[in-house]
Amino acid sequence: MSSNAHREEPGHDLSTWTLGQLQTFIHDTRGQQLETARVAAQGQAYNSSHPQEARRQWAKLALLANRRMLDHVEGHPARVAQQDFMLRMWVIDRLGPDDTDPDWSPEALASDTLDALSFTPPQAAALAEGWRDLLTGQIRELRRHRNLTAHLKSLLGYLAPGPVRERLVTWTATRPLLP
Repeated sequence: MSSNAHREEPGHDLSTWTLGQLQTFIHDTRGQQLETARVAAQGQAYNSSHPQEARRQWAKLALLANRRMLDHVEGHPARVAQQDFMLRMWVIDRLGPDDTDPDWSPEALASDTLDALSFTPPQAAALAEGWRDLLTGQIRELRRHRNLTAHLKSLLGYLAPGPVRERLVTWTATRPLLP
């Protein structure tokens, strides 16, 4: 970190940085440092000594760092999506939903989750039946679906009855079948 842009930053422990310092860092950096920044921001979001709005700001910053990993192909899309979904669900659960912000909207999270899945529940269940005989790439895809649906049980409680909720209910029944 010898660049002039980061010369005034307080040391290498990102968890001690202010929201503004970390935000500037996230905008100016790439690679593994974005993951380090994501973890630091997420840690601040989890810190219950911060006011609720500050925790949302830290969570938003963690999402930014996570999403920026895809800008330069440093992050794997499935891992980035899983991190995104889990943090958003955590905020909705702990700090409450906010339908004015798509990151904290249960309906938006439900739609984003369904958009990230390439199999239907019946397709995934059929493949999972004989998963040990599948090619590695197919097993990986089933595991990706399992990871991308980890938050669904929590999310269902925030959704009104309807087709999207029913699709997610089907996924919650399918998920335990996946490797």
